[in-house]
Amino acid sequence: MSHVIIIGGGAAGMMAAIAAAGAGHKVCIYEKNEKLGKKIYITGKGRCNVTNACDTEELFRNVVHNAKFLYSSFYTFTNTDVMDLIEKHGCPLKTERGGRVFPVSDKSSDVIHALTVALRELGVEVELHEEVSGVLAENGHVSGVRLKRGQKVVPADAVIVTTGGLSYPSTGSTGDGYRFATELGHTITELSPALVPFEAKEAVCKDLQGLSLRNTGVQLRDEKGKTVYQDFGELLFTHFGVSGPTVLSASAHLKPGKSYSLVLDLKPALDEGKLDARFLRDLEAYANRSMENALADLFPHSMIPVLLRRAGIDPALRANSLTRQQRHALLEETKRFVIPISGTRPVEEAIITRGGVSTKEIDPKTMASKLVRGLYFAGELIDCDAYTGGFNLQIAWATAHAAAQVL
Repeated sequence: MSHVIIIGGGAAGMMAAIAAAGAGHKVCIYEKNEKLGKKIYITGKGRCNVTNACDTEELFRNVVHNAKFLYSSFYTFTNTDVMDLIEKHGCPLKTERGGRVFPVSDKSSDVIHALTVALRELGVEVELHEEVSGVLAENGHVSGVRLKRGQKVVPADAVIVTTGGLSYPSTGSTGDGYRFATELGHTITELSPALVPFEAKEAVCKDLQGLSLRNTGVQLRDEKGKTVYQDFGELLFTHFGVSGPTVLSASAHLKPGKSYSLVLDLKPALDEGKLDARFLRDLEAYANRSMENALADLFPHSMIPVLLRRAGIDPALRANSLTRQQRHALLEETKRFVIPISGTRPVEEAIITRGGVSTKEIDPKTMASKLVRGLYFAGELIDCDAYTGGFNLQIAWATAHAAAQVL
């Protein structure tokens, strides 16, 4: 029996502990918070999007960076395996739109409870309020960890680092794992926020603050006008810019130092010909009304004055006085509503951190360090990230399971 220490009791840490203990190892989790799974509590708006029920190839298509690195772990510990384990330990699951998997109760605490039950059944030791200050190695092999309290050294045969990234630091993700990895010779790729809202250069979003659009076409275009990401779905205007599932996924494609614009199609179900015909029909039906009232059947109330202003149309203009040129300007704004992006919200507000321990220095089958024997990485700490929809948690579960096949 080997003694395995796991640093961090989040999703990856708990899964690594379950798998390592299940393989017969003596396992101890060191968690600096007062409870396990603190970040899981807030994922999916408190519901916890456990994984995605799509097929494995679709999982890979939703990984933005280093999908090939995950090939072995995704096939070895699948989304079905994750769901089976959580349900087996008392948390029934359901699948919603887009393959998103949630607890039937809609309570993330039930997912944590199921994982905790598994840890207890397997005899995993859990040390809360216990912060690790460093990972120790001798002659190229891990020898243990040093605890911050009293600088106590705890020997170990293997150490799995599952400390998360930099996002939501209140949950304990404060970058400790990057430091541990660096001190042991590993390369950390550039870190930046991912799955994060955009800040807009113009005040238009503030004018629309609180407006939520459900069926909207979204394109992220770079400074050359090239579309680097496109999607369809929900979007939310905020006081600082835009948020919502489509925006969060688009943010995974931002490159530091580059300029971008978000281009919205407010009526993606209508091509330009059909939209123009719809305009003509509404303008005829409300010929004697102001333009602000004539568009009430087509757009949300708060969107209409913004659209008219951007199209150069007086909101008080009677519908029957609208010129063909003005109508085409309105059509252009509807199909290509451009929002210049000034950047993203800070990494502290991001769902995940992009970048991390270089995948070139990790064995993709076991998550073992190629530099230090007995050292393993799992979860957000590794340079892999995906879109929203349960895919990032699947990365955490799968890499943690792979890392636990230790010694």
